[in-house]
Amino acid sequence: MVRDRMRLCGGLALVLLTLGMAFGRAAADQPQASPAQTAAKGKASPPPATDPQKVVLRYKLAEGESLRYEVTHAAKTLTRVRGTELAGQAHTTSEKLWTVSKVAQDGTMTFAHSVDFVEMMQQEGDKEELRWSSRSGEAPPILFEAVAKQLQKPLVTVSIDPRGQELTREQHGGTELQLGMGGLTLALPEEALAIGTSWSVPREIKVRDPEGKIKEIKVRDSFTLEKVQTGVATIRVRTEVLTPIEAASVKAQIVQQLSNGTIKFDVDAGRVLSKELDWDETVVGFQGENSLMEYRARVTEKLLDGPTRTAKR
Repeated sequence: MVRDRMRLCGGLALVLLTLGMAFGRAAADQPQASPAQTAAKGKASPPPATDPQKVVLRYKLAEGESLRYEVTHAAKTLTRVRGTELAGQAHTTSEKLWTVSKVAQDGTMTFAHSVDFVEMMQQEGDKEELRWSSRSGEAPPILFEAVAKQLQKPLVTVSIDPRGQELTREQHGGTELQLGMGGLTLALPEEALAIGTSWSVPREIKVRDPEGKIKEIKVRDSFTLEKVQTGVATIRVRTEVLTPIEAASVKAQIVQQLSNGTIKFDVDAGRVLSKELDWDETVVGFQGENSLMEYRARVTEKLLDGPTRTAKR
């Protein structure tokens, strides 16, 4: 059981982030609606369109273009139970691809999400370090086989409106679990925003309580527009836990699904330029009085070389 929990913090996080699903919707948490669809409106009332002190954030993907992002995930974990300590570390670099197939007259954008390349490393305790690159031509270690099978093929096709709200979703493969924010896209408010304006997106996380029963933990991803400089909006994101949590075993299950970081959004081009999320969590007593779990991680994502266009036939 102890080793299983350790692998949850290291190996599972590695696989999910490698597949570019760090910001993917958790189907089990939101079975009937994307978290973006419940996005709260910004606190400011709609301003005149010509107000130079406010900015409207909208996605503006173009039909036929492809957006390629580099995603890097580094994590260190430490688990101590009944005097037994187990440390682990994982590092992965991947390239995720959004291929935009259609943009409708009403602004609805449809794109396929896939992962083209991955390079992974994982080490647990005193075991031999595992490394694999999808460009090496070598067969992957057993731990990485599930990732290898899903490379260079669509994992999910989604349609979004200009505010990033998911309208439709077709799952092709992969695991619909989430680490951090609750959607592939950033949920944007309807109103124009002044510097300092905040908005939030509620979502739920399913956990097992100490009796083994399924319980829903309500959280809220809070966003704040910190600044706009040379057409790039800097947005701060932080997850707030709304449901009181008394059991440390429950807290240990949600630490990877909380967000704390910064997003940079290109206002004119209408797309995310980069993300940086950090985790620094310690849970004491998650498996008895003397147990401890530490989770330290960073995820970065950046747009590579701007979008490319696919010629129409």
